[in-house]
Amino acid sequence: MFRFADELGPFKIIHIYEPSIDLKAVLVVDNIARGPALGGVRIAPDVSAEECFRLARAMTLKNAAADLPYGGGKIVVYGDPKMPFEKKSQLLRALAGALRYTEEYIFAPDMGTDEICMACIKDEIGRVVGLPCEMGGIPLDEVGATGWGLFNATEVALKYCDFELKGARVVIQGFGAVGKHAARFLVRKGAVLVGVADSRGAVHNPEGLDVDALIALKNEGKNVFEYPEGKKLASDEIVSVPCDIWIPAARPDVINGNNVHLLDTKLVVEGANIPLTGEAEKILYDKGILYVPDFIANAGGVICAASEHQKTTRPIVFGLIEEKVRSNTEQVLEASKTRGILPREAAFELAIKRVNRAMKYRRWSIFSSAPGFV
Repeated sequence: MFRFADELGPFKIIHIYEPSIDLKAVLVVDNIARGPALGGVRIAPDVSAEECFRLARAMTLKNAAADLPYGGGKIVVYGDPKMPFEKKSQLLRALAGALRYTEEYIFAPDMGTDEICMACIKDEIGRVVGLPCEMGGIPLDEVGATGWGLFNATEVALKYCDFELKGARVVIQGFGAVGKHAARFLVRKGAVLVGVADSRGAVHNPEGLDVDALIALKNEGKNVFEYPEGKKLASDEIVSVPCDIWIPAARPDVINGNNVHLLDTKLVVEGANIPLTGEAEKILYDKGILYVPDFIANAGGVICAASEHQKTTRPIVFGLIEEKVRSNTEQVLEASKTRGILPREAAFELAIKRVNRAMKYRRWSIFSSAPGFV
């Protein structure tokens, strides 16, 4: 596990296993110099310790870039995210119990989990955000916090592009909690959704897709492939659909050196965590295609979660997301343009400067042993 180690962390990697219910999970607490680790619980059949570390590091950078008093962490649970809720609840309750005393980590929803899942964890140990409204939470997936952040990042990025949002063609890979809200906000401002994909298929219509109809399909438990109009495609064919704005809102590394040349777009706004490899981002940059890095563009969700943890009211949250995401996107893209560096480099510098500043005040650099620190 020390092959992941560098000057920032990770502080802890914890393996959780309970064979009686087939619970297999990994928690990575990366760097908590700025505060306790805030990061989601992801369920997927093909996760790994390496993916968990990379996601935890993305959370360290995301929280720092958003100037939140939190560090980075992540949990991955091996399993089918579509498993019956009774089974999922059992796994999450056992997971929470196993991590009862790992107080430097705060549970939050991620791919495969939602506010109802967080309610199960709340019932077990209480250390969680992203709760249902009835439990005092701000359900970030329900209100579209991450999608709202993506919309604001997109608006700022368009200052550095040669086209406007009105009439811009948008493609979204991953029409889930993040993608559907991003589509909703963008279309409301005049963009045209021409392609969407989920895990089962994709649909493309250059004349535009009905966002409300697609959301209704997903809410009924169906997939976008069942949308009645447009051309049906395999999920991975969404990469080559011509557009102006391409938003990956699914899994890590969906765009890499092998398929980045298929992208036919002018702007990529990263909705998922680590959806592009470093090689792919470098190729985009060299081709003159602008991209907004993940932990800058998709910070709306964690800003919402942090606001809930700090007892901020829902009406204030969207204003905070707008302010922080727009400011950080502007800083990163302006630095990239004026200094001739990759947007990822500019974003990394922004976040690392804030992490290092906090580390200077710590005896042990990446964590604190002070009572009440968490």
